[in-house]
Amino acid sequence: MTNHQVAMPGTSSASRVELMLSGLLEASHLTPLEQVPAIVAEHAGHAGLGEVLIYLVDLQQEVLRQLTGRGESGGEGATEAGELRVEGTLAGRAFSEVRVLCKAGAGDEPDRWWLPLLDGTERLGVLCVSAKDADERTQRSMLSLATVIAFMVVSKRFYSDSYARLVRSRPMNVAAEMQWNQMAPLTFATSGVVVAAVVEPAYEVGGDAFDYAIGGDIIHLSLFDAMGHDVTAGLTANLAVAACRNNRRQGVDLARASEAIEGVLIAEFGKDTRFVTGILARLDTSNGVFSWVNRGHHLPVVIRGGRWVTTLQCPPAHPMGLDLGIPVTLCHEQLEPGDRVLLYSDGITEARNRHGQEFGLTRFTDFIIRATADGLPVPETLRRLIRNVLSYHDGNLQDDATVLLVEWHGTAHRRLRL
Repeated sequence: MTNHQVAMPGTSSASRVELMLSGLLEASHLTPLEQVPAIVAEHAGHAGLGEVLIYLVDLQQEVLRQLTGRGESGGEGATEAGELRVEGTLAGRAFSEVRVLCKAGAGDEPDRWWLPLLDGTERLGVLCVSAKDADERTQRSMLSLATVIAFMVVSKRFYSDSYARLVRSRPMNVAAEMQWNQMAPLTFATSGVVVAAVVEPAYEVGGDAFDYAIGGDIIHLSLFDAMGHDVTAGLTANLAVAACRNNRRQGVDLARASEAIEGVLIAEFGKDTRFVTGILARLDTSNGVFSWVNRGHHLPVVIRGGRWVTTLQCPPAHPMGLDLGIPVTLCHEQLEPGDRVLLYSDGITEARNRHGQEFGLTRFTDFIIRATADGLPVPETLRRLIRNVLSYHDGNLQDDATVLLVEWHGTAHRRLRL
């Protein structure tokens, strides 16, 4: 049965949807990423759906590229299919606003439905489904199909070069290759917390790295900025992340974990040879207590009520790797529901325009506040922020620019659901 065929007469709508989903799940076990469009086309017709097109967003979240199964085996960005801009298209609106949108068909043509592809709350791209006179049940079928396709993409992308090629627009350097394979997804959310991140320059990132993980009620967060902007900087940052995870998973507290990271760096590179600044933090989602240590890094920023901004003061210790003997202080802050905490690297605030003027902390926080007032989801706020930073710097950053944002008990997680 193809996607242009209909189910047998007498079959209930619920049974047809179940037939579509069960067929996809069964076929997915032995299906590589390149064959996903084909098996989707084969099974979508069971639920009365027409043509189904899968678009995945690129690394910089600027374009949506169709997964065809034909043109993804060439160089970076190679595809035989279409490319849609995130800005200025209906598909892009569905992606950025996390909404289901429909373009009515002309005459006898079917309507075209655009649905976000989400892995939890990570935005993977969009789904385009053709359907005539789609009722509420058919729309629910589309949503179920989008969910299953997202799971299939995520389960196969980590061992698929086709995925890596499709979402890249140009060649990536070795340091960035290493960093992207180490970093957590750019978005994560539960009913009580949202975490989102953004990293530039995507294809040349060297010494910046972030990490987060959840354990019970605790969200662990870290951001590192290694000296330099080369492969060695990438190795240093990756080593810091690995040491952080290793100690965190053994239940080591933040201060001791930062000291352990320093010990690993010195053992590997020697004293005063390579160093890393960073913030190691944890958020107790049951009560909103944010705890952190500062290892020579920029102060975290809190945005409250969409208008009040403060920096979190904490006596900083020296950057990890210098072994200066400055004591590590653990600090605490009681957050209020809806608070956003921002961790960032100097590439954000110190990016300079052609006149030598820095982007600055004020411009940075003002942008987040305006986006909050506009009701944008957290990931979309950061996507637009980094576009703004790149534009300010004429598209050519001289240093890595990373933001890691956590929102506690806000409503952003609801805006990431369909």
